[in-house]
Amino acid sequence: MSARVIHTGQALVDVVLEVPGLPVRGGNVNAATYRRYAGGAVSTLLAAARTGAPAAHAGAHGTGANGDLVRQALTDEGVEVSAPPVPGLDTGICVVLVEPSAERTFVTTYGAEREISVTSLQTSEPQPGDLVCVTGYSLYPPTRDPLLQWLTDLPEGVVVVLDPGAALADIPAEIAARLLGMTDVWTSNAQEAQELTGVDDAEASCGAVAARLSRAAAVIVRDGPAGCFVHVEGRTTSVPGYPQTPLDTNGAGDTHTGVLCGERVLGTDWLQAARRANAAGAIKVTRRGPDTAPTRAEVGEFLRQQEH
Repeated sequence: MSARVIHTGQALVDVVLEVPGLPVRGGNVNAATYRRYAGGAVSTLLAAARTGAPAAHAGAHGTGANGDLVRQALTDEGVEVSAPPVPGLDTGICVVLVEPSAERTFVTTYGAEREISVTSLQTSEPQPGDLVCVTGYSLYPPTRDPLLQWLTDLPEGVVVVLDPGAALADIPAEIAARLLGMTDVWTSNAQEAQELTGVDDAEASCGAVAARLSRAAAVIVRDGPAGCFVHVEGRTTSVPGYPQTPLDTNGAGDTHTGVLCGERVLGTDWLQAARRANAAGAIKVTRRGPDTAPTRAEVGEFLRQQEH
């Protein structure tokens, strides 16, 4: 079996509203558009699948209309949905307010996506060489304990990829340390790296994050349109980005992570994988919706255009 990208995180439905600005407390604002998308872990998995990597969702999903939307989005792209639906409970939503600057604000509910167990996660049957993606948002109860237990017993050779999100800063230090001890790859934005290390320079934070992980771990820190920094084998390298005029940044980080992981499954080295992930993120921000990651061919064409 070929190596896969397996995501353990929350597949949600993003309810996206384009607004002229956030309302003041107690105020009102009229949205220009309204649309429902499959989001959360789905965005990362679609990006990996469009890169050409086998992909699977090990997380939970519901039995209602939201769960149907999540499953349809995944199966349409050939992503395996390993666990059965949670009976009698629908998938939760994330209300996303997108401003003209392309900045987004989230309000998230809990639903079936939080009903994981060691047994449900194990339906993905991870094998050596697979990349298992973990989000820091899974460290909130009730997903925290079954996830950590399952990660502890993964077969040797399975690569654990941590995308901490903003959640890691809120997690008890002993829980965060436990997860970091199992992390083979860290991928985050600069603010998340700074929150872990206290280092506010994106490049320097790479090495500071690496010092919290095993000696063989890789660290990727995204620096917005400027690109990202990659720390492997004791060395930090700048990988330039491709600044664009953004329409929607929702899902850009997930796209970067999905392409990065997908490229690694395909055998691409870290620096080239990061270059392609930067390009994919640049394309994504020019498209509305969290599920609009480019294909591998689109990334290749974009990079060829940058060379001229």
